Amino acid sequence: MDTSSEAPVTISADDARLFRRAVELGRRGWGRVHPNPLVGCVLVRNDEVIGEGWHREFGAPHAEVMALENAGQLAKGSTAYVTLEPCRHYGKTSPCVDALSKAGVSRVVFGASDPGEVSGGGGARLRGLGIQVEGPVLSSREARRENPGFFLDDGERPWLALKLAMSLDGKISAAPGLRTRISSPESDTEVQRLRAGFDAILVGSNTARIDDPLLTVRGDSVPRVVPLRVLLDAEGKIRPESRVLEPGGGPVIFLTTGLSTSRWRDEIQARGGSVIEVDSGQAGGVSLSAALEALRLEGTRTILCEGGGVLGSGLLREGLVDRLHLILAPTLVGPGGVAAFPWSAPLGSLNAACLDGVRDWELIDEPRRIGKDTWITLEPGGA
Repeated sequence: MDTSSEAPVTISADDARLFRRAVELGRRGWGRVHPNPLVGCVLVRNDEVIGEGWHREFGAPHAEVMALENAGQLAKGSTAYVTLEPCRHYGKTSPCVDALSKAGVSRVVFGASDPGEVSGGGGARLRGLGIQVEGPVLSSREARRENPGFFLDDGERPWLALKLAMSLDGKISAAPGLRTRISSPESDTEVQRLRAGFDAILVGSNTARIDDPLLTVRGDSVPRVVPLRVLLDAEGKIRPESRVLEPGGGPVIFLTTGLSTSRWRDEIQARGGSVIEVDSGQAGGVSLSAALEALRLEGTRTILCEGGGVLGSGLLREGLVDRLHLILAPTLVGPGGVAAFPWSAPLGSLNAACLDGVRDWELIDEPRRIGKDTWITLEPGGA
């Protein structure tokens, strides 16, 4: 069901406030509902919130059902604010449109149209049942912002977020080849939470050789589906003894070119890694577009790239970054440090100094303070 051209409706300030609460609730399912979308629901009657719910776990009751159970008999005559069009089909759960109708909900405000051929069309079904419906509230761009993997079309490259921790003077390490801690422990914990909601975690060969990362999700964040660990290594320089090939994490994929040796590939595969050959880029190294295409063929829908600067800059230059997480640490590295964006001057405004000549970027959330760091989240501007 193609809903991409459906124009968003305008709602009142009070409706918008309650809808934002539903969005906040839905985000609590991060990392646990994949490949289903994040969905939240708020039930309101006589200007009072009487029930809340969110999709907590893949296969578990949907947000609307949880909110209805929370509200009980009070649900009759209420308004439901839900971030995704209520489903109309029998899947792992029964249709939410039936649950809303049976409970006596009189009005539904929904955020994004469901693109599914079978699951979509819940708004029309609700109207047919005599329920007042307002939606979609979100544009297609806003809908994808909240649930990028869910709204990815077949054949599209994976949706990619780039995360970089940098000092106030725009550096990611104190010197070439030197592992340098930039961000705070609190930011490191937030990175683990961020990883839990992606299909794959991606790094380049320089980062892999210098940091020797595990690329696993650690701490309190427990993903329902363990992310793939993906490394770009055009010439086969990453040691087969690297920690990323130790047991205990997600599958490991090396994307390489014809420059890597058969011996290296055999050693990687002997330790449990997979090797996929792709084309070389114009400037040498792995072709980034070919790498993303190969990952999409593997079923990958969302990727978190954690650097380093060369890979991040290449992705930015080629317009392959859909979201940018910048962790700004309150420290100065100095002139000998490695720039986060090698082509740019170290100081100045974000667009002018860091992303000059690439794309215009805009904040999608208010900057957050995590530990001593400031998190800035941006997406490309424009329609």
